[in-house]
Amino acid sequence: MAAKVLVAIFVIFASMFTVFPASTNPLPFVLFHGIADECSSARLQNFTATLRKWSGAQGSCIEIGNGFMDSFFMPIEKQIEVACKKVKSMKELSAGYNLVAESQGNMVGRGLIQTCDGGPPVKNYIALAGPHAGVASPPLCNETQTCVLEANLIRLGVYTKFVQERLAPAGYIKIPTDIEGYMKGCVFLPRLNNEISGQKNSLFKKRFSRLQNLFEQDQTLIPRETSWFGHYEDGSWNKILPVQQTKLYTEDRIGLRTLDKAGKVKFINVTGDHLQISFSDLQKHVFPYLRAN
Repeated sequence: MAAKVLVAIFVIFASMFTVFPASTNPLPFVLFHGIADECSSARLQNFTATLRKWSGAQGSCIEIGNGFMDSFFMPIEKQIEVACKKVKSMKELSAGYNLVAESQGNMVGRGLIQTCDGGPPVKNYIALAGPHAGVASPPLCNETQTCVLEANLIRLGVYTKFVQERLAPAGYIKIPTDIEGYMKGCVFLPRLNNEISGQKNSLFKKRFSRLQNLFEQDQTLIPRETSWFGHYEDGSWNKILPVQQTKLYTEDRIGLRTLDKAGKVKFINVTGDHLQISFSDLQKHVFPYLRAN
């Protein structure tokens, strides 16, 4: 039996039940893939083609570096820098675009939204299985040499400068029993989520709050609630806090509480697993955002 996948839709500056009319000239979209993948893979080529065909929008998967290897070993901040330069150079995006991101690609996508100065505006953000609140252990991996090397690097100390500079997932690993190490040593996610006292960036919240967003949650990320910005309670491997009980929410660090209180957040269930979403659910929850102008 297929697992249930939790999905949250964040609709900003619109009614929670807004119907997006089909546009004769929808905005283009860009797609960012996750770890251990690349735009040239058959799955991503098919997925990108499906999004184009059924939304009527032009769009493409944007590759960063050499794809597969750099998805492991290029730090997330560097990936965002590359992505920012690419979207700025794409003239077809100048009036705005929609963003689709899978898994780790959401770190790149959200980094674009919050930190890419002077980039074209993102109108709708469709976030599939993103580790938004961090993961407590690396994403599931097979026994390839690349995955073995990743595991060995993490064992050296995930929050050391050496590992942070060499391993992409290290930038969003949040070990609940080592919050001090996370805050001091993790170079990416604490900044993106405005978790660092005295260094909170109001611009991140302002930019994020302009979007129409779709988030999906699955069974692979640890904890799976991270796709809804939920995570383990600090100091515990046993208690998982839903987003409404996290400081990210209660302190409204990036605007989630404001949106929720305004009735602009909708949570739903679909059937699937990590990055598996049925065509019918794509029709219902994804294509409408890409058809809108």
